[in-house]
Amino acid sequence: MGPVAGAFVGYAVAFAGTLAASLAAGFLLLALHPGEPPADVIESLAGLLAGGFASSSTLLAVALLGTRSPRPARLRLVAGRASGAAILVMVVGVLALGQALESLAFVLGLASGGALEEIRSALAEASGPMLALAVLGIGVLAGVAEEVFFRGFMQTRLRERWPPWAAIGVTALCFGVLHLDRVHATLAFVLGLYLGFVAERSRSVVPAAVCHVLNNTGSILLTALVGTATGVLTNLGLFVATTAVFATAVGVLQRLLPARVGEVGGSEGLRVP
Repeated sequence: MGPVAGAFVGYAVAFAGTLAASLAAGFLLLALHPGEPPADVIESLAGLLAGGFASSSTLLAVALLGTRSPRPARLRLVAGRASGAAILVMVVGVLALGQALESLAFVLGLASGGALEEIRSALAEASGPMLALAVLGIGVLAGVAEEVFFRGFMQTRLRERWPPWAAIGVTALCFGVLHLDRVHATLAFVLGLYLGFVAERSRSVVPAAVCHVLNNTGSILLTALVGTATGVLTNLGLFVATTAVFATAVGVLQRLLPARVGEVGGSEGLRVP
C-alpha cells in the first residue's frame, strides 16, 4: 500500500475507532450513573473527559500500529530544525490564532449552541482534581495524540507524494471533520493549517505538539479560572489584536525558518526513512 492510500486508510480506521471508543466510554459512564438524565451525564465534565481519553487513545494506537520502525523518525517525532526562539514564536502564534478564532466566532454569533458551548459549560465548573484531569486529558493527551496522528502519521505520508500545500490542507480538513460539529470543525481546520505549517517548516511534529498542548491547556485554564470573554466590542477588539499578533508571528517564523526545497514553498515530496 502506497503512502497516500495508507494515510487515508489510517484516517478511516481512526475515524471509526474514535466514534466507537467514544460511544463505549459514554455507555460505560451512563452505567456508572444510573437514574441520572443521559444528556446531563454525557455533557458533564466527566463525559467530556471520558470521550477525550477514548478518542485520544485511539488516535495514538492507530498512528503507532500503522507505522513501521523506526517509528519516531517515520512520525517525525524528532528534534527538527526549530530553535528555542522559533518554538516560542510558534506558541505565541497558536495562542493568538486560538483567541482570534474564538473571538470571531463570538462576533459572528456562532459561539452559542453546539459542541463549543457544551465544552465551555463543562470546563467552567472544573476545579481541583477534575481541573487537573482536564488539563491532562484534553490539554496534554489530546494535543499530543492529535499531532502524532494528523501531522505525524497523515501529513507525513501525504507529503511523500504531494506538494506541501496539498498535504497540509487535506490533513487540516480531515482534522476538522473529526470534530463533527460544524463550527468546531471549521475552527479546528484553520488551526490545523497553522499546525501543519509549523510541522512542515520545522520538519518535526514536536513543535506542533507543544503548540497544540499549550493552546488546549491555556483555553482550559482560562475557561475554568477566568471565564470566556463576552461582549461584541470586547471580542472584536481581541480579534483585531490577536490577528495582528498572529500575522506578525507567521512573518517572524518565515524569517527564522526560511523554506527549503521540499518544504512549504518548495515542490518536492518529503521522504521519510
